[in-house]
Amino acid sequence: LFGPTSLFGGTSLSQAISETAPQPESEPEALKASLVYVSDYFSFVGEDAQGHVAFALDSNRGRDGETYQAEHFVVLHDEGHGWVNVLGNGRYPTLIKDLTIIPPSPSFKFHGAPSTGLDIISEPNHLVLRIEPVTVALSRHHNHARYAMGSAAGVLEWAGRTIKGRVIHEYLIMPDFNRLTRTYWGLWKEYQGLYLTIGGEGKVGDLYVHSQKSEMIIPLVGQLAGFAVLEGQADPLEGLTLTPMTRTMALGFYRWPIEWRLEWVRGSTPVSTRLTLSDRQVIGNWVIGGFAMGIVKGEMTLNGRTMPIYGLAELIL
Repeated sequence: LFGPTSLFGGTSLSQAISETAPQPESEPEALKASLVYVSDYFSFVGEDAQGHVAFALDSNRGRDGETYQAEHFVVLHDEGHGWVNVLGNGRYPTLIKDLTIIPPSPSFKFHGAPSTGLDIISEPNHLVLRIEPVTVALSRHHNHARYAMGSAAGVLEWAGRTIKGRVIHEYLIMPDFNRLTRTYWGLWKEYQGLYLTIGGEGKVGDLYVHSQKSEMIIPLVGQLAGFAVLEGQADPLEGLTLTPMTRTMALGFYRWPIEWRLEWVRGSTPVSTRLTLSDRQVIGNWVIGGFAMGIVKGEMTLNGRTMPIYGLAELIL
């Protein structure tokens, strides 16, 4: 979303946010800023007879004056074989001057839009992800910036498999900010984002939660936020806590969380589950912090039924 490359730099993000106008406005107006950043993050988790597959694609773009920038971050995990090398990570040139559109790259093409249904096609990776229209479950504004979360059913065609699952979509638009051309101090601190599905092959729902301690982005994304889609109903998580229970060694002055207790209240019913991280892939290490993706597993009980939880974790510490 903001991206791990923004961990260090010169401009204060809180300064960038505070300099925008005092009231939210429509996205087309926000996009008129000469400096602007937009991100679409898609996290898919599905399952077939061969096991789970998790796929995440973060597509970022921006404008700085007369120049336009674009970038992908992508990971793919097969439960039976581990992390899979994927083509398309990094910056790429774009001639698209419309930031409402995800610009195509040599590795990924996009047809449609999250609100109406979207196909992500990657010929080099022999991969197609078909996403039904996304239902927004959580939306926040701060000045002109907007942050929204939602989910939808999705089907991943990959490696001769047709894998049904769910997609969590994370959207961000920020005027007067562009991490693709500027650097920002203190953008991330103890960020833990969990993109999860509930249930087996007949998926029951989605579960998303993030926790972070950077005061610079709290006004927009919050310190602790999440939503659940259960029995067809999308709701923000009330009474939410996400507590790291166990940590393990890292190659620096920090520790990776590997187990959490997640609690919230659904209606008048408290819900509690333990989640465990496995198959961690370290993307970057800065000694005082690091960036990793991992697979999360757990169980939750709802209405007397115990259901598995499976998905992706993004950790920027």
